[in-house]
Amino acid sequence: MAFQISLAMYVTLVCLALITLYGILKNIINSTYCYAIGPLFNKVNFKSKGKWALVTGCTDGIGKEYARQLAAKGCNIVLVSRNLQKLQATAAEIHIDFSVETKIIQADFTQEDIYEKISIEIEGLEIGTLVNNVGISYDYPEYFLQIPDWNDKVRAMFSANMVSVTRMMAMIMPDMVKRKKGVIINIASATASIPSPLLAVYGATKAYIQKLTEAIRIEYAGNGIIVQCVNPGYVTTNMSGIRRDSLLSPTPKKFVRSALALVGSANDTNGYYPHFILFDLITSLESLFKPFAEWATYRSMRNVRSRYLKKYKRQ
Repeated sequence: MAFQISLAMYVTLVCLALITLYGILKNIINSTYCYAIGPLFNKVNFKSKGKWALVTGCTDGIGKEYARQLAAKGCNIVLVSRNLQKLQATAAEIHIDFSVETKIIQADFTQEDIYEKISIEIEGLEIGTLVNNVGISYDYPEYFLQIPDWNDKVRAMFSANMVSVTRMMAMIMPDMVKRKKGVIINIASATASIPSPLLAVYGATKAYIQKLTEAIRIEYAGNGIIVQCVNPGYVTTNMSGIRRDSLLSPTPKKFVRSALALVGSANDTNGYYPHFILFDLITSLESLFKPFAEWATYRSMRNVRSRYLKKYKRQ
């Protein structure tokens, strides 16, 4: 009996080791292709997809950098955001730096009566690339029932994070389907794939973007349209509140340069190799020790909340 138990345990351990090794090798192969080999052979000529690229939430951070780097690739840029002064400044900056045409559309994506105006403004433009970047998060991590201005904040997150992506794709895609080419890049978040306590609504809205993007990619796979979901970790932006860049918190320029190189090679990606490593470790930990992973994430978010509230009280 002892021998049988020992043999069964040995076989179990060997199987677990082989499964773990398989997972490691699979990740190494996938990540090597995605971040190193794929970009060499699957380079996308964005200008060939259409003369114009449209970027939402484009006057700061990741969105602004997508607009700049697509302009550097020869695309004219439609900038859609709510702050007119920032739109004008960003448009002028892009025109001077890259000698491309720009068009600005002032629109507040927390409102749902803006889409007819946007549709009229872009009529006749050959939009080959759509970057759905606009989004709203919490001001700080908070418990679901204690979100300040609950109704307004939650409605705004639904509108800016979910409705915007859905409506903008529905607006832009028909012409892409007719031309049999185009690129759609939807910016979600790594919080969509890992536990997100104290960011419950934000994480859920970003999970919606992941699911929607996956389905649209499959539905329109035969129409020549590249559909990609990007799930960033921390980037030095106003939304994240991080001011100093590091290996795990890159600048928007560094992040977008990496993410754009993956268009055509990765359908669903963190966009930046160090983020891939970090969140792959978190998801692996979650699969092995789910209660610990949930506890660690909750504790981390709770600590961030505590620091914010202490700082807020001192002001």
